[in-house]
Amino acid sequence: MALPAFSRSSDAARSPRAEHDVRLAAIDIGSNSIRQIVADVSPTGSIRVVDEMKAAPRLGAGVRESGLLSETSMRQALEALTRMATLARQLGASRVEAVATSAVRDATNGLTFLEVVRSETGLKVKVLRGDEEARLSFRSALAHFELGVGRAVVMDIGGGSLELALSADGLLERLISLPFGAIRLTEEFLGAKVRRKGVRKLRDAIRDDIRKALPVRDWRGAQVIGSGGTFTNLAGIYLNRQGVQTARTTHGTRLPREELEHILDMLQDMSPDQRAAVPGLNPARADIIVAGFAVAAEVLARLESRELIVSAYGIREGLLLETARVVPTFSDRGEARERSVREFAERCHYEEPHARHVQRLSLQLFDAIGPRIGLAATDRQILADAALLHDVGYHINYENHHKHSYHLIVHADMLGMSPEEQVAIANVARYHRGAPPKRKHRNYGILDRALRRRIRKLAAILRVADGLDRGHIGGVERVKVRWLDRALRLTCVANRRAQSVRLDLWGASRKSELLSKVARIPVEVVAPDGTVISPQDSDGEQPD
Repeated sequence: MALPAFSRSSDAARSPRAEHDVRLAAIDIGSNSIRQIVADVSPTGSIRVVDEMKAAPRLGAGVRESGLLSETSMRQALEALTRMATLARQLGASRVEAVATSAVRDATNGLTFLEVVRSETGLKVKVLRGDEEARLSFRSALAHFELGVGRAVVMDIGGGSLELALSADGLLERLISLPFGAIRLTEEFLGAKVRRKGVRKLRDAIRDDIRKALPVRDWRGAQVIGSGGTFTNLAGIYLNRQGVQTARTTHGTRLPREELEHILDMLQDMSPDQRAAVPGLNPARADIIVAGFAVAAEVLARLESRELIVSAYGIREGLLLETARVVPTFSDRGEARERSVREFAERCHYEEPHARHVQRLSLQLFDAIGPRIGLAATDRQILADAALLHDVGYHINYENHHKHSYHLIVHADMLGMSPEEQVAIANVARYHRGAPPKRKHRNYGILDRALRRRIRKLAAILRVADGLDRGHIGGVERVKVRWLDRALRLTCVANRRAQSVRLDLWGASRKSELLSKVARIPVEVVAPDGTVISPQDSDGEQPD
């Protein structure tokens, strides 16, 4: 799937739109919250967010028992919708699409409430069926993930219901809606004080219905994508537990199923105040989040899936794309990531020949020694991206440009990668020069041990590769690697057009100390004529 570019800009409302872009607003009136997005949508599906607004009137509270939307929640919702309608008009939205979900759908006074909304705000709200909710969530996921090959299940847990969209090779096969929302189940099974017994009863009660509704024969092990607030909060907790607090988004987080169970186990033993203080969890959701996580755990258990992928986008974005009549197009897997990294580098005015050359040398070294120093195949792409972006900090200034590179990368809008991968890329780029990674460095020290080790090894490779192009002339064409008993030997092959590679060899030798430490063996940089280069073989220049 060719993923559309989603961007957010504080100047978007004032900046001119592209000729064929259309400014739209979408409002999702959910059982827990009401969310609005105003954005410019291109014919290709690129979405530039102009503004967003959110309120949490909890329309779904009490509906299960009374069958009615409460006066308080309706008043708060009407106030929020009035603000949202005003904002959409002021920002020049050509259309405002508003939809309501489970709470309004189930309440006997739901239609009366929507009549008041139309009278007071001018908004004509469509009440979605459960399957329509699932379809919009799937439409959003289709625009953000590679669903063109294999089977996938898109899961959205709202306040009043659970929606599931089942697809095969990008085509919808089945839509499922069940009354297993976080507010509804909290009221029925948990109450104000969560207990383990109540959580067990909840899971037992919904398990049979999920088993009957969700066929496992063809969907066992399917890719699972979690859309909506339940999952962005789950990702927030998980990333904090991993020490990845610096991630700018939870979108794309890959969360192992056992981590979901660990988090659920942790939260159900906490008091409401303790849950509200959990890093990564929105305190406003603390009272209903356990029920939401329990539903997610049962779906994953039914599918026997090892992990879920978190989407920060949902019904609103699906509504925008459908309103703009954007037709999804399929492309090669990974294209969105490559394009996103390249376009970010171009915006930072990077020195492309040097960056590409360092990337090639880095990958040569990785392929030769990566597995031997404990790196996995998935780390290769992290190194490739970090190598391409390592000098983007020049966009700020030369001094401390490696630190500027870190901050630019970690706050960039990147597609096709998880938050953990983005933080890893930023750190590897950060340590391409200067001091090696240290626990006292906050950007590095807060990360979990396994991620720190990967970053340290990848940075060690990048430092040497960058040193091999110290003169930014591409003088060293390739590196022959031999792992001897006494040393890791890097024999450099010079480009025929290069008059001298002495500076590059010296640069690599000066920056090889970290690689020597992670490889636990001395590193020898060898010239084309067989001379072993010493870091002292210089004319007094200081290393980069």
